[in-house]
Amino acid sequence: MKSRRVVVTGMGALTPIGNSINEFWQNLVDGKSGADKITLFDADKFKTKFACEVKGFQAEDYLDRKEARRLDRFCQFALVVADQALTDSKLLSSNFNKDRTALVNLEEFEDGISPGQACVFYNKDKFGLKVLGGGWIKS
Repeated sequence: MKSRRVVVTGMGALTPIGNSINEFWQNLVDGKSGADKITLFDADKFKTKFACEVKGFQAEDYLDRKEARRLDRFCQFALVVADQALTDSKLLSSNFNKDRTALVNLEEFEDGISPGQACVFYNKDKFGLKVLGGGWIKS
């Protein structure tokens, strides 16, 4: 496989121990656990009653209400973290092509960007984040 160079320009985080890079890092250094009682569904019928859920996340704080209702929770997470990373990168204050902005699933990134990885293209305007499309990286 041909090797590609990648530059990480910004970071974002929505995790059980923090909803921003700074909050996540501070809680990680402090040894804080993200495990807590399950709140996103009724866990009474299950043996395990705890999980590591993202806490304090309201999609409407970041996305247009209609857009938030249309998207699954994991897609909302992806868009919010992508926006955090874009803000962190300070690319919005420089001259770059917004139409070529993407969030790529980096789960198997140690070998480079592989075919089959998810990609969500979005744009941010005065109304918030808008999904322009999505798909899979092809070989």
